[in-house]
Parts: sequence; C-alpha cells; structure tokens
Amino acid sequence: MNRDFRLLFAASAVSRLGTSVSYVAMPLIAVTALHATPGEVGLLATLSTIAFLVIGLPAGAWTDRVRRRGVLIASDVARAVVLCSVPVAWWLGVLHIGQLYAVVLLCGVGTVFFDVANQSYVPQVVGRSALLAANARLVSVDAVNDIAGRGVAGYLVALVTAPVAVLVDVATYLVSAWCVLRVRHREPAPTRTDTALWRDMTEGIAFVARHPVLRAIAMSGSLVNLGIVLIVTMLPVVLVDELRMSPALLGLFLATGGVGMLLGALVARRLADRVGAGRLSLLGALVAAPCGFGTPFVAEGPRMWLAGAGWVVLTAVVGANNVLLVSFRQAVTPDRLLGRMTASFRFLLTGALPVGAAAAGAIGEVASPRAALTAGAVAIALVWVPILASPLRKTRELDN
Repeated sequence: MNRDFRLLFAASAVSRLGTSVSYVAMPLIAVTALHATPGEVGLLATLSTIAFLVIGLPAGAWTDRVRRRGVLIASDVARAVVLCSVPVAWWLGVLHIGQLYAVVLLCGVGTVFFDVANQSYVPQVVGRSALLAANARLVSVDAVNDIAGRGVAGYLVALVTAPVAVLVDVATYLVSAWCVLRVRHREPAPTRTDTALWRDMTEGIAFVARHPVLRAIAMSGSLVNLGIVLIVTMLPVVLVDELRMSPALLGLFLATGGVGMLLGALVARRLADRVGAGRLSLLGALVAAPCGFGTPFVAEGPRMWLAGAGWVVLTAVVGANNVLLVSFRQAVTPDRLLGRMTASFRFLLTGALPVGAAAAGAIGEVASPRAALTAGAVAIALVWVPILASPLRKTRELDN
C-alpha cells in the first residue's frame, strides 16, 4: 500500500481508538455520574447516531461536490472541540445530561461527514483493484481498536472517571486530523453541477434500491445494526446498574466484540475463496442468528461466558461482511456516486442505530432492560431473510 493510504490507515486507527473509549465512557457518565434512567440512556444513544437519519443523505450529495480530504480534517477538529466541553463541565461541577445530549448529537454530525468522505476517499487513494486488501486492513484495525479501546475504556473509567477518559478521544481526533493533513493525494476538482441537491440525493438512493444485491446488503445490515444497538444500549444498565458489576467488566465484554471483528476480517477473503462470497454471507447470517439470545439471560458465572461467546461469533460475522460487502459496494459504484451510495447505506445502516436506541430506551422503561436485550436478539435472528431472498446467496465474486 502507498504512503497516502498508510496515513489514512493511521488516522482511522487512532481516531477509532478514541471513539471506542467514548463509546463506553459516554453511557457510563450518564449512568454513574448523572444517575440517568434507562430512558435517558436510550435517548443518549439515539442522539449519538440520529444525524445519519437527519443529514446523512444531503451530506453524501454535498460530499460528492467537494474534495473529501478537507471534509475529513474539519470533521476531526470539530469533534475534538465539542468533546472537550465534557471534562471541562465536569471539573466545574456543571455537567448535565442535556449537555451530554448536545455533545453526542454534534459529534454524530461530524461522524456523518467523516464516514461518508472517508469511504469515498479510499478508492481514490488506493485504486479499485486494491479495495479488498485496503478494506481488510481497515476493518482489522477497527477490530483491534474495539478490543483495545473498549477494554481500556472500562479500566480508564474505573481509574480516572468517565469524563476524564473522554480526553483520550479528543487527543485521537487531533492526531487523526494531522495524519490526513499530511496526505499528498489531491482529488480532481468535482464537476460543477447546477442540479438541485435533492435530485443528487434521490439518484444515490435509486442506485442502491434498484441494484438487487446492494438492496439485500442494505436490508440485512440494517437488521443486524438494529439488533446490536438494542443490546449495547441496555448492557450498561443491566451489567453496571442491575448486576452491580464493574465498568471494567462492561468494557471487557464489549472488547470481545473486537476479537470477533478481527477474526472475521482476517478469515473473510480465505473463506470467500473457498465457498463463494455470497454464500459465505448467507452462511454467516444463519450462524449468527441464535447468537444474541445469550444476552437477555446474562449474569455472573457461566451465563456471562455464554453471552460473551455468542457476542464473539456475531461480531466475527459482521467483521467478515465489512470486508467483503463494503468492497463490493465501492467496486460497483461509479466515482461520481460514491459519496451518495455511501450516504444511502449510512442512512439505512447507521440510521437503524437511533431507531434501535430509542426502542431500547422505550422497552427498558415500559417492560425491562432485559426485554430490550431480547428484542435485539430477535432482530439479529432475522438477518438471513433478505440474503436468502436475493441473488447475493448465489454470487461467487463480489467485485463486479
């Protein structure tokens, strides 16, 4: 891989490390420092990703009209500045749940622009022939950071408190911006267009909706994201608040998901060569189907091990799909539509997160946090349905 990709790789790695820390620290701030209710924790998780539903599609259309490198840098710096307010407010004794809501919402906006620009910029930097190798590395480093970041986050929170741990995320965003700033590759100036922004948005949606395999990938991915967020939103409530377990244990449990992601990313290409990429996606969905049902019954002892094992298998399937299916999406999409295709997928896949988080909070309040975990397991159990009903199950190669 060339120098510019190595810098993008480094930026992604360090930024992901910090994000993994905040992924654990933010809900723990709400639960331990502000004594938030299940509904408030659910709303916090909802606001952290709702930007993908609100501005995801226009962000993709706008990103296709500008050079992506500047978008990446601005998104990193903006998120660092916003996150700084959390430890400052905590030190001053004025931290409030309303501020956390605002912080995760604004950081979510930055993440929308960063993610759309990043997935659109990688094909420009490495070339389409190297997409599979590039995405395998990016997914692998994401998984390693999930292991390190989420595991470290639990111990950081226990050691220095959750608000201070957020400073790690601030530093990583600044380092990420510095790495992207050093990238030498310059995209050609986007073609000027007088087309209305909404027409560009609908073109990207139509491209995904009309492609039978892209459509199946979007539906399946939305289901798995919905199920996962239902589970992770209520896990801090069940493990830390209900079972009185250490925040470090929560971080360790979530870190096992990084182990699964890494394993899946490492074996994805090898398994796809043997059984076919499309068939592997269907087999993976069938294997993952029962894996979420350990979490509603989680407790100390063997049931914790059972839930953790299921979590590893589930995330391994997700890791393999992130390598194969993201590469396929990028390979079949024309350059001029990359931002809009990515935004359409982000709108659907990441848009499922605030829906799931809101549902988790509502179910947690009306029924119980464990009922929300059960709902997440049911959603994951249905992931295979869109794949079985599409040509994806018969697709051998995902590069054309």
